Amino acid sequence: MIVGAVGVLAFGGVTACADDGSTDSDAGSTSALPSNPATGDPVKIGFITPEGGAVSLPMVREGGEAAVAYLNNNGGGIGGHKVDLVICTQQEEPASATACANQMVEQGVAAVVSPLGAQGAVMLPIVTGAGIPFIAQAPVSQVEMMSPNSFMLSGGIVSILGGQAATAAKDGVKKVALFVGDSGDAASSLGMVGNPIFQQAGVELEIVTIPNAVADPTPQITAGLASNPDAVSIVGDTRLCTSAIKALQSVAPDVQKYLIASCLDQAVVESTGVEAIAGAKAFTTVVLDSDEPTVELYKSVMAEYAPDTDLKGLGYLGYQVMMSLGEVGKSLTGPVTPESFKTALSTAKDVPMPAAPGLTFTCDGTAVPILTALCSKSILVSTVESDGTLSETVPVNT
Repeated sequence: MIVGAVGVLAFGGVTACADDGSTDSDAGSTSALPSNPATGDPVKIGFITPEGGAVSLPMVREGGEAAVAYLNNNGGGIGGHKVDLVICTQQEEPASATACANQMVEQGVAAVVSPLGAQGAVMLPIVTGAGIPFIAQAPVSQVEMMSPNSFMLSGGIVSILGGQAATAAKDGVKKVALFVGDSGDAASSLGMVGNPIFQQAGVELEIVTIPNAVADPTPQITAGLASNPDAVSIVGDTRLCTSAIKALQSVAPDVQKYLIASCLDQAVVESTGVEAIAGAKAFTTVVLDSDEPTVELYKSVMAEYAPDTDLKGLGYLGYQVMMSLGEVGKSLTGPVTPESFKTALSTAKDVPMPAAPGLTFTCDGTAVPILTALCSKSILVSTVESDGTLSETVPVNT
């Protein structure tokens, strides 16, 4: 039921982010990195990432590699041990994903990280079947959400819908129209996940499907607005975001918009004009328009170890997961094994999410009791300013 909805969201911002050739690694303030090199024996950590296929995201790997360079040279490693990152690229299809999972088992890694990708349901059983914990930034499949030894640091679509419902209730919004592409069972999945969440918040949710083949969704947008929603949400890729925002700007420019990361992509903003998203509420798991130390550290690490990687892209996913393992690893003593890593992860409580001030994760199964692998149900909610920057960012724990 959840797979379709999360699958749409997981790759919502992939295309434009991957195509955006700009580099903004020097954006914002940076600071000198500390000197705290790891001295312990190397520990192997597996890193599986989509690269080389139809969906190719080298920036995710680059963010993870930058985090590992920081941990090894500046951050004390994982439990004092130097990280030996075992990288395998999969092409977002089962054969290469299976090969990567098997490689991790053969290499005897202590944990497997897959920050982003839609092949978790293929890889996870192989990895966890060998007793190795499987860690991602957000889930894409029910297997990832509910399997033992699976650790999803954020709640994905659950967090986003929960944040939108909570924001609507706080702002007195009575009805939200959610526009989604007709990919597979995405609409029905979103309804099954979202309706209970919005009902609990006292807000009505209407799901409006937009056919993927439609270039101009103005008729569907107009139909969705006929019931006079107080706010609209868009869940889809950058193409849907662009066409839907343009249509909204034409027929209802003043309606309150709830936007996920794909709708804030630079390519979308350039196509729609920043005025079309000004005043919207943004729901993200990273924020760059902040002088918080955790954001400054992200910029500093990327400037030092991945200076050509666009900060506005998806590099933060690899960075967040690897830096989170470094934080969790502070509780480790002695040799780092899959079992000790599982214990460290399952006992992690209120660990700060890197580059996401105010977000934390707790992986003991209590964040979302029916989806025990989710370590958080929080999201960052911001206001989009007239220049496209995010302000008034607050964490919302749903």
